[in-house]
Amino acid sequence: MAISVSNLSKCYQIYDTPRDRLKQFVAPRLQSLAGQSPRQYFREFWALKDVSFEVRKGETVGIIGRNGSGKSTLLQIICGTLHPTSGSIQTNGRIAALLELGSGFNPEFTGRENVYMNAAVLGLSTEEIDARFDDIAAFAEIGDFIEQPVKTYSSGMVVRLAFAVAINVDPEILIVDEALSVGDELFQRKCFSRIEAIKQNGATILFVSHSGSTVVELCGHAVLLDSGEKLAMGAPKSIVGKYQKLIYAPQDKRSLIREEIRTYEGDGGQSPVAAHAHQATSQPAENKRTTENEPEEFFDPNLKPQSTLEYESHGAFIGSPEILTLSGEKVNCLKRGKGYRYAYKVRFDQGATNVRFGMMIKTISGLELGGGVSAPSISQAISYQAAGTSISVEFRFICNLNPGLYFLNAGVTGSHRGEETFLHRVLDLCMFRVMPISDNTTTGIIDFGCVAEIELENNSL
Repeated sequence: MAISVSNLSKCYQIYDTPRDRLKQFVAPRLQSLAGQSPRQYFREFWALKDVSFEVRKGETVGIIGRNGSGKSTLLQIICGTLHPTSGSIQTNGRIAALLELGSGFNPEFTGRENVYMNAAVLGLSTEEIDARFDDIAAFAEIGDFIEQPVKTYSSGMVVRLAFAVAINVDPEILIVDEALSVGDELFQRKCFSRIEAIKQNGATILFVSHSGSTVVELCGHAVLLDSGEKLAMGAPKSIVGKYQKLIYAPQDKRSLIREEIRTYEGDGGQSPVAAHAHQATSQPAENKRTTENEPEEFFDPNLKPQSTLEYESHGAFIGSPEILTLSGEKVNCLKRGKGYRYAYKVRFDQGATNVRFGMMIKTISGLELGGGVSAPSISQAISYQAAGTSISVEFRFICNLNPGLYFLNAGVTGSHRGEETFLHRVLDLCMFRVMPISDNTTTGIIDFGCVAEIELENNSL
């Protein structure tokens, strides 16, 4: 077991005035000496109330809840920066916490000096920090500012450096509190990529977020907190659904919904939802959007992925990725609804059998949106590809994506030692941006061509 929380509670004393704080310090003692019943000059606020759960080694657990539900308090107690009022907690393994990033930095120290100080607090020896310093500096991407006092940094530089330190200590337990909004989109992708790598190495991750979709993407289980109480624990999709039902509930029904969630067990089916619908007499709309007034696609030379990760090669090597218009123009800033070509080359240094090629489009957080393969089965793959040859691969796709930043994978599979495996695979090999759209009515990530049809019904008799 990595984390065990048992009947954990945390109470804060709330004083209406500074005078009441002084009275509480002195008066109860005098009242006791006088034989009187001591008076209480504060109100109790229970940030956590009798919370219990367990997290096994290697699990990724999301904690979700409204502001003030006790999420950050719980994480601070797990990290040891707060003491509980009652209850107990046990942790097994080195903890790295991404809480209030940069709050422990000394502004008079340089970035280098703060790296050594912060990493030492996280349990690394000087020799370990020496070995990892270059990786930390490279990950933070603050350049020569690493040798300047932190007081000269922007707020973004501070949190990037703090994130780089915490993420490079090889934690056995990683605690993340809404830290993935650090930096620009490319740096966010690096953060997600590193957390994915830590997860693959078997670390336990406790992740707090207000974003239900992020919890669903990253976590295997989720805990719902509300007003300091644990209401439910289960599959992320079910827990996020209950959380959203709670936060969007009318005030007069919130208590009832809280009690319904308390009785939640397992991952049963969804409750029926009433919906208004009408039969459309026209044919389904085509998945096309008017783009005459939108800017044309173009190539931005600065739009390059920094989170590229390669699999070990088995005699094949992927390179020369590019996105092209159907007419052959190189682009990486695309228009929604238009067709494009994703091309790359594969060099074979060894002979390969049953060769197939693939692609995948992903979001910044690594969510796989969709892709394709060159053949549906091994029987339809290239039976043999000789050593010393190269193949140009091209996939055509329709960019039915909402504005944002996306990444492309590329892979080649074949038979190796009797089993089908990746001969080479590159994650985040290429990236593209879908340009903003005026008067956009599409929600979510993918454009399904949804078109609203609204008509006023005459309800009079």
